[in-house]
Amino acid sequence: MKRFAALYTELDRSTATLDKRAALVAYFREAPPRDAAWALYLLSGGKVAGPKRRIAGTRELREWIVAESGLPDWLVDASYDQVGDLAETLALLMDEPAEPGDDIGLADWIEERLLPVANREPETRRAVVTGAWRSLCFDERLAFNKLLTGALRVGVSQRLVQQALAGMSGIDIALIAQRMLGSWAPTPAFMRDLLSPDALPADRQQPYPFFLASPLESTLRAAPGDEAGMAEEPAPEALSLAGDPDAVARALGPIDDWLLEWKWDGIRLQLIHRDDDAALWSRGEERLDGRFPEIEAAAATLPRHCVIDGELLAWGDADVPMPFTALQKRIQRLKPGAKTLADAPVRVRAYDLLELEGEDLRARPLRERRALLEALLDSHGDPRITVSPRVEVRDWDEAAALREGARERGVEGLMLKRLDSPYQAGRRRGDWWKWKIDPLTVDAVLLYAQSGHGRRSTLYTDYTFGLWDGEVLVPVAKAYSGLDDREILQLDRWIRANTLERFGPVRSVTAHHVFELGFEAVNRSSRHKSGIAVRFPRILRWRHDKPVAEADRLETLKALAR
Repeated sequence: MKRFAALYTELDRSTATLDKRAALVAYFREAPPRDAAWALYLLSGGKVAGPKRRIAGTRELREWIVAESGLPDWLVDASYDQVGDLAETLALLMDEPAEPGDDIGLADWIEERLLPVANREPETRRAVVTGAWRSLCFDERLAFNKLLTGALRVGVSQRLVQQALAGMSGIDIALIAQRMLGSWAPTPAFMRDLLSPDALPADRQQPYPFFLASPLESTLRAAPGDEAGMAEEPAPEALSLAGDPDAVARALGPIDDWLLEWKWDGIRLQLIHRDDDAALWSRGEERLDGRFPEIEAAAATLPRHCVIDGELLAWGDADVPMPFTALQKRIQRLKPGAKTLADAPVRVRAYDLLELEGEDLRARPLRERRALLEALLDSHGDPRITVSPRVEVRDWDEAAALREGARERGVEGLMLKRLDSPYQAGRRRGDWWKWKIDPLTVDAVLLYAQSGHGRRSTLYTDYTFGLWDGEVLVPVAKAYSGLDDREILQLDRWIRANTLERFGPVRSVTAHHVFELGFEAVNRSSRHKSGIAVRFPRILRWRHDKPVAEADRLETLKALAR
């Protein structure tokens, strides 16, 4: 645990991408394979405990620390409120051991001590947890507590971990990213295969890493020293491009260099037909077996060894796609019945052809891949899988005009793709852009707050907002992005001083502050108390000028719903 705790401490304290990457390289180079596998799993978002593998709940941890520390429960609660992070609070409230305990590795702690007691009676689980508290020094105790709470994020993305592994091993980062898609077990065998220079049979069963577009809001450049082009910051001469065709023209050059498509609001996926297996993989790295049988059937008739990148949409008889909520109903059903299939029929709008007849096409320019895709689907002739149509325009002014009418078409704006671009892995600025329409907005009241994650785990940064329904404020959206550091600190202090009630990690606050929220779409929903679901809510600005009584009403939001 000492080695992993040292890594966690270094990652948590560093703000420099290159320093974080160097720490990861050093760890993976020196760590035993079992420990390295678990570290990779945890840093990639995996958790030791969960709903089906209970080791220690929040309430149990607070009860156990009261008993072990000898402190009154009110003081533990006050300490938690002050620190803001449960794992750190637990670590601080225990004395340092008189003598350091044995250096037990990360894998041994997880596999031999924590997992064997999962879902056992509280006394058994408590004995393991409190025994660790008494034997571990502060840094190790903190890392151990992070395993229990699952709040391990320290400003390290999965991409950064992959960069470190690629730099250490010499394996192409795209291959590492591909091998890490989907579910995998943290074992030495997985680490061996992950970093193998040889082509493996399992490679043929995996989707390719998705190429992600960047928002066309400002021109950006890679941060100095980031040779992989993943850490980015605004250039000093950054331009606001949204809604400005002249700025777009200056930034991107002639429109003839670009392919324009509609930005669909569905599920990004890869449709894979290899050997006798047809599969759908979501961008969330989930294989969607059985949920969309009509698309699987259509994919099975494609040529073998074929991989298509596209968007899955619910699409009825109208000329526009159905709201995303219709697609959500399909996602929630592992085996949809006849009524579900009839109420929300789906189709795929194909963007790109990544593989054909077993040949990896990703290095070819988009214009070649697009021509092959159009020829393939034209001969295939199945209406359930069709090419995403080109948006034909003469100049950027005409493109901007079409973008303004995107919402009436049931789309979110335009996609801009450089015709000579290869298909890359991850979000790489410069070749693919999403030029979205301006968001829908409402002025909403802050109702609840919850602490954030990673570096913001000690601050209240996750917020719930409401609108007036008669004389009552009804929750309508959660948002956690849009405020700068100064505003977050200011709001955090106010939340702590104006808490009305506590519900576990959540605080209800006095109805006082109004915020302008932006979102992409509004859909009616029977699952929400408000009857409304919003897509991708975020904070646009803090409305210091607006009193609570003048916040928007629920009927205003409902009027925007599809």
